[in-house]
Amino acid sequence: MAKKKEVTVEEKLRALYDLQLIDARIDEIRNVRGELPLEVEDLEDEVAGLNKRLEKLSADLEKVDVDIKGKKILIEESNGLIKKYTEQQKNVRNNREFNAISKEIEFQELEIELAEKHIKEFYAQIEQKKEVIETTKEKMEQRQSHLGHKQSELNEILEETEKEEKALIKKSDEFKKDIEERLVKAYTRIRDNVKNGLAVVPIERGASGGSFFTIPPQIQMEIAGRKKVITDEHSGRILVDQELAEEEKLKMQALFSKM
Repeated sequence: MAKKKEVTVEEKLRALYDLQLIDARIDEIRNVRGELPLEVEDLEDEVAGLNKRLEKLSADLEKVDVDIKGKKILIEESNGLIKKYTEQQKNVRNNREFNAISKEIEFQELEIELAEKHIKEFYAQIEQKKEVIETTKEKMEQRQSHLGHKQSELNEILEETEKEEKALIKKSDEFKKDIEERLVKAYTRIRDNVKNGLAVVPIERGASGGSFFTIPPQIQMEIAGRKKVITDEHSGRILVDQELAEEEKLKMQALFSKM
């Protein structure tokens, strides 16, 4: 059985830095999109909300229209009863019957008056709701137009970057499989804990990339020796020397250009 080749520390550092370059490129692509996906989602939610509001207002108008028809029918019925009671008054035999019928007529007249009042109120509601519908439609048209522009902008960016992003994500997963699990976990943990997602950085002008804390010359020599994985005591990032970083950047740029 063939003996499995032992991976050197330098190879581990190169693999980790390559992984960092790939993930940094993915981050860069996603940063280009920025807040656009969220803006599009928010606008879609707003347009959907305005649509629901219009549907409710339309349903309210239909209900008010039904209520008006109901009141008009009530007025017709009351008028019919008034006519009927007026005819009955002509044939009453005493004042008590006359007064009873008069009260019925008076009640129907009050019913008509109240129904007419309600109809006026319903028509006022209709006008008010129509104004709200008009305002809501205008707002929805504006939001739909804005959504269209943002969606178009997002689609253009996705069209330009989606293929590359998918290829990079696949490549990132492949690289992780070739790095021992404990280093991948450490790398992921560091990436999650730093703002810019840089877990592996080169030494620049005597300090770790993105840091102002100077690294002692002795530590710099150890990093350049590539004999062990060294982390920055201030940021926790894994450190590589500048020469290694430049070599891997050239290699990965060639890979990116093929995607």
